[in-house]
Amino acid sequence: MTAPTGAGSSRRLVVLRHAKSAWPEGVADHERPLGPRGLRDAPEAGRHLADAGLLPDLALCSTAVRARHTWELAAAQWDTPPPVRLDPELYGADPTELLATVRETPPEAVTLLLVGHNPGLEELVLTLAGGGLGDALDEVRVKFPTSAIAVLEWHGESWRDLAPGAALLTSVTVPRGSRT
Repeated sequence: MTAPTGAGSSRRLVVLRHAKSAWPEGVADHERPLGPRGLRDAPEAGRHLADAGLLPDLALCSTAVRARHTWELAAAQWDTPPPVRLDPELYGADPTELLATVRETPPEAVTLLLVGHNPGLEELVLTLAGGGLGDALDEVRVKFPTSAIAVLEWHGESWRDLAPGAALLTSVTVPRGSRT
């Protein structure tokens, strides 16, 4: 499949599900920290984004502790992290709410990183993807695990123009840190 066509410049939405969290007793869901695997995987996600040339111009991140820590550990792998907007609306958001937030992105941001939670992120990727390269769509349909990164590309002058089915899912990766 070829990339979507249309007026405007090419834009990328990079969707990162938070890394694996812990489940400490008595801790509210919003306050759950990363677990040992999450602490290994989040920096690896940052390295993957840098190595793949997917560094964002802006990041939108849920205020949940596990999402914020994923962002912080990933961004620590970059020479110059982009601005980040912590958004409480991303916690528990459904695809319609996530898309509304993405559409508020300033047009000068060409690559946007969205750090959040399932099932909303998985459903957003499937909603936006009008097609996918290789087995990318099938991978997301089967599972969008913690630390998964989906890259959607589309053409448009403004993020406000992003619509269901308008993007091409170019890759899905699940970076994992080593246990050393």
